[in-house]
Amino acid sequence: MLVRASSFTVDLGEGGYLIGFTDDYEYPKEMPFGWRCGPATDAGVVVLTTTDTGPLQLTVQVHDAPPAPEAGGEWEAAEEISLRADLPALYVATLEQGDIMDAWPDDEPPLEVPFSSDGSDWVRMRLYCHADDPEPGIGDHGERHLVQLWPAPHTPPVHPDITEADRQARADYAADMAMPVEDYTTSYTHDGEQD
Repeated sequence: MLVRASSFTVDLGEGGYLIGFTDDYEYPKEMPFGWRCGPATDAGVVVLTTTDTGPLQLTVQVHDAPPAPEAGGEWEAAEEISLRADLPALYVATLEQGDIMDAWPDDEPPLEVPFSSDGSDWVRMRLYCHADDPEPGIGDHGERHLVQLWPAPHTPPVHPDITEADRQARADYAADMAMPVEDYTTSYTHDGEQD
């Protein structure tokens, strides 16, 4: 049964958004290319969007049991992942260029999820996505996401198969994230001046 729902617009940066039961976000060490969502930590996931920079309509539903699958062909295939509820409230943050920004609206009360009846504090998240314009890019793509949450023991994720190009994109991103910051910096000297 639906316990609570919240809908609002998220103004996206360049890397999608993070959602989960933690406010201790870092830029993900891995990106789930080929999927819409993938783990950032046990308590949070990164969600990749069609919209690069622009609005996304996000609806979050809290249920007390697994909801029935959404009927109709307006949604992409759903993905599911388990999240550990480190904190009782759900957090949403956007991935900006080199920064992470809180995206939960100030006028929306915190959304809290009841813990699992087995005492493990795990929550299941199901993600549905739709974009009117499915080509990735900047601006309004008519993108909307539905996130359904309910208490449930930890179970394996449900994702589509990925391609070799997705595997390569994941490897390239992981290599970039593993590169020391010093490799991205450059120092300049001017003739006759000291550094």
